[in-house]
Amino acid sequence: MQQKPTNELDDLLENMQPEQLDDYLTRNRQYLAEKKGFYYFFKDTIEAKGIRLKEIYTQAGMSESYGGKLVTMEKHTTDRNRILCLCLAGHFTLLEINRALKLYGMPELYAKDPRDACIIVAVNNRIYDPYEVDDILAAHGFARVTKEEKM
Repeated sequence: MQQKPTNELDDLLENMQPEQLDDYLTRNRQYLAEKKGFYYFFKDTIEAKGIRLKEIYTQAGMSESYGGKLVTMEKHTTDRNRILCLCLAGHFTLLEINRALKLYGMPELYAKDPRDACIIVAVNNRIYDPYEVDDILAAHGFARVTKEEKM
């Protein structure tokens, strides 16, 4: 799906009158965030990569039941690491991770944050195993992204 840059939408809203909102919402529906936006984006992204959800849950170190509830947003988490683990296991690029985090309502990875910088470098080097990312984080004194150590 083609995305419309946020600044274009901002420009449309700048001088809009309240009575024009219905038309705006109708014409731009596909570009607007929605409650299930994360789910659709996540599912479309992994389907394009040929990765199954079950594989992602296993790689992310979570049960299929719990992971499924997070992805469908039936259960909402405030733990950014849970979403990062799902994205890493799904082999998401940096842009895809940031879009997923944003759609989930969480802050994007930020280059000025030292821990986020470690994660960014890992992703940019195609290190998608959350436990390998943990090793990089631990080597620099930062908290892991996973809940427990790999067996």
